[in-house]
Amino acid sequence: MSFKTILVTTEGAVGIITLNRPEALNALNRQLTAELSEAALALDADPEIGAIVITGSERAFAAGADIKELKDKTFAEVYEEQLITATWEGLMRVRKPTIAAVSGHAIGGGCEIALMCDILIASETARFALPETAIGVIPGAGGTQRLTRIVGKAVAMDMILTGRALDATEALAMGLVSRVVPAGQQLVVATEIAAQVASRSRPVLQLAKEAVLKAYETHLQEGLYVERRLLYATFALEDRREGMTAFSEKRAPRFRHR
Repeated sequence: MSFKTILVTTEGAVGIITLNRPEALNALNRQLTAELSEAALALDADPEIGAIVITGSERAFAAGADIKELKDKTFAEVYEEQLITATWEGLMRVRKPTIAAVSGHAIGGGCEIALMCDILIASETARFALPETAIGVIPGAGGTQRLTRIVGKAVAMDMILTGRALDATEALAMGLVSRVVPAGQQLVVATEIAAQVASRSRPVLQLAKEAVLKAYETHLQEGLYVERRLLYATFALEDRREGMTAFSEKRAPRFRHR
């Protein structure tokens, strides 16, 4: 894959996507978001890849939308072109586990990319904010919905209406991030976690991700129903039999991802 605004590498079974517009603090233009979605879907389809890490630079994960691209657009143009929102669809269709490794600014759309990921590892320097109301718009790539489900109405309102930023410690306390690590270590730790995840059965991971997302999106009884069905589905897998056999025999499982 050849891209202009991102870098794509692999380490074993881990795919790594690095946002790469350093001159603009990784500001999210249409090309970058389209390339991010394309790369994520390609890694999702690659049978050699078990987990995907998304990262930026030390200074900025991503500093929000590229305002130069948007400032002269009309309602009719953004509605017809589905600017901002359409190019995220690929990332949201990824079934393999995704891990964000965040350092520095995760602002606006950058924060929203992080919120789309399944696990979020933050450097001590990370700062998360949705300041769109300061320039006359609102978050439009899921920020009002995902943030509220994670941190609750009061904090989401505070962040979105005032533009308040959360530092890494606050984000951890509120459940926005999974772990906070020393500056410069976020990608190392995220890749280690991704490698651990990728060593497990791919279909089981996808079923587990589906179950957690259902809890995030629906009420308890519906979520419990889906969870039971997905659990039963694991009993159709060779990997389930291998995992339980390996446990009984006190050895490491040899998953075949089927």
